[in-house]
Amino acid sequence: MSSEPGPSGGRSPRRTRSGSPPAFDALPEGSPERGALLRREWLYHSHIVHWRKQAESGTLPVSTGRPGRSAESEELARLRAENKKLKADTAKLESRNEKLAGELGKTKTAPDIAGKAFALLQDISSSADSDTNSTRS
Repeated sequence: MSSEPGPSGGRSPRRTRSGSPPAFDALPEGSPERGALLRREWLYHSHIVHWRKQAESGTLPVSTGRPGRSAESEELARLRAENKKLKADTAKLESRNEKLAGELGKTKTAPDIAGKAFALLQDISSSADSDTNSTRS
């Protein structure tokens, strides 16, 4: 049991701060030994989960005995963050592009309609002029 003498001369438990004990991962999930190990070390399953998340993200403090992040992993993390930002920007730009393409379609249709309306008005005007000329003669 991890303990050291307390101020009253008795033994007080000492909590392990170096991440999950190596034996913890070796034990099958849900086994009584695993629970006993956590109780003996004064740990909760939430501590193990928290440490695992920190280890995965590379933010587990160096004081735990794990090596710090290398320059390569720092660069990889920076590139992943930049990639995520670029993907978000790309999605925004694609959305705006679709909107503008719709507006462009409407803009291209408007002159066509105006041209047809002008041609129709010219036909009506010329037929009205010819009707007026034929009644005068």
